[in-house]
Amino acid sequence: MHFLPDDAVVGLALLASIVYALISLGPKTLRGRLLGGASAVLLRLPQIPGVSEFALRLQRAAALKATGSCGGCDNCGSEQSPAASSAAPEVRIPVSKVGKR
Repeated sequence: MHFLPDDAVVGLALLASIVYALISLGPKTLRGRLLGGASAVLLRLPQIPGVSEFALRLQRAAALKATGSCGGCDNCGSEQSPAASSAAPEVRIPVSKVGKR
């Protein structure tokens, strides 16, 4: 009966999923550009309580440097992994000692 609200909800969900895919799977610099653009648009709006603070938070988030591909330390393989430097020795059990079911 009311197809317009249903279509609007589906459209908003589709738009949200596209934006999420662009941000999470796209280039790391795209996130900063999107946040910077969103903050610029929000700062141009008339004075609405709370919008300017939100725009400034977006500006600070846009200024952050994009991290490495894994989101970690930006070392990308120059150090050994923490699992390789384990202090506890590995326990080895001979195959002949393993019980059969």
